[in-house]
Amino acid sequence: MQLIDFLIYFGIPLLVILIILSKSIKIVKEYERAVIFRLGRLIGAKGPGLFFIIPWVDSVRIVDLRVVSVDVPEQRIITKDNVTVGVDAVVYYKVFDPIKAVVAVENYSYAVLLLAQTTLRDVLGQVELDDLLTRREELNKRLTSILDVATDPWGIKVTAVTMKEVKLPETMLRAMAKQAEAERWRRARVIEAEGERQAAKIMAEAAEFYEKHPAALRLRELQTMVEIAREKNLVVISETGKGIGEVVGLIKGIKEGK
Repeated sequence: MQLIDFLIYFGIPLLVILIILSKSIKIVKEYERAVIFRLGRLIGAKGPGLFFIIPWVDSVRIVDLRVVSVDVPEQRIITKDNVTVGVDAVVYYKVFDPIKAVVAVENYSYAVLLLAQTTLRDVLGQVELDDLLTRREELNKRLTSILDVATDPWGIKVTAVTMKEVKLPETMLRAMAKQAEAERWRRARVIEAEGERQAAKIMAEAAEFYEKHPAALRLRELQTMVEIAREKNLVVISETGKGIGEVVGLIKGIKEGK
């Protein structure tokens, strides 16, 4: 009877106290904050570390303050020039005010995701395809700014928005490949024409020089004959016969190795 009396008078109250203490003591990590409500009224945010609450009276909502990445599903977007593309994006955000994140919005993570989807379609629908492909960094900054302003009343800071991939229709890919090939051909022809222009200019300058210095033209002619004579089985015919002996002598000297 004494043991039973002891358990009744001391054991049960001790057990009740331990239960109350286990419900009263709360611990949150360095990157967390606890938003406390007492009978439905906001008390404040506590943490990190150890704190106490009133069991069955206070309710606690834990908020993570670390940067969170949200993968935005592929969005079908019609650009300003009526091209349908698929765009994937990633949104990085963090909670800077845990009280606003709990009180101002029901589910801030889901709200950020939906807002990112609609903002992505609105912003990219106002640009042309070429700008979407070449100005991605600028568009990322614009999306980040718009989302950051919209989520500020929720106590959320959007740190970055990054477009992962822009998917184009197959027909558009083929058209762009043809365009790129045509551009390469255009550049090649321009370079070739520029080379011809420069060569013609140099040849015109050479012709003027030869006209003023006939001896130089004669030396150039003889040098050409010598280069031709290096090839076997070739017959060289001079229309005027002028300098034939000289050329033949040069040819014999080359063949004899002199």
